Amino acid sequence: MPRLIALAVTVGVLAVVATWIFGLDPLVSAKLQVWQAFIAWGCHFHAGGGNLGSRNTVVCMSFGALVGMVAVMLASQLGGLGSLAAPVAVGLGATVIVLASSLALLAAIPASVYGFAAIAGLILLGDGVAPEAALIPTILSVIIGAIFGYVSEVVSNALTRQDA
Repeated sequence: MPRLIALAVTVGVLAVVATWIFGLDPLVSAKLQVWQAFIAWGCHFHAGGGNLGSRNTVVCMSFGALVGMVAVMLASQLGGLGSLAAPVAVGLGATVIVLASSLALLAAIPASVYGFAAIAGLILLGDGVAPEAALIPTILSVIIGAIFGYVSEVVSNALTRQDA
């Protein structure tokens, strides 16, 4: 099967599975988010795929989520800055992400930014999810998404015609 078709079929089928499992009560009750998993799934490929892509996705997105959580918490403490509180907190978080990229394990800056955005989305849109309560569900969703990325890559490679 041609590579693009193999990947399309694999991702399509696994997208059905992912969406279905994220609708099951244990994951819903735990506040796990399919959209965060899909970000991590795409990040797996963006980060190079394979074991390295999965590792970079989980480590850097989790780090970004931690930085994002702290930034949201910081913004609430910077009330004296008025409408600048959130922008300053986000700017500080972005600075931390970039500076941390000097460590090889945190070098995938885009993945860290995705993690920051993913947790911020859950906190801001998640029906009153407190920042500290959003971290574990975000990281678990990221791990599941990275697994889906890895599996979709392995299965599509298995389906790909060797002479293509």
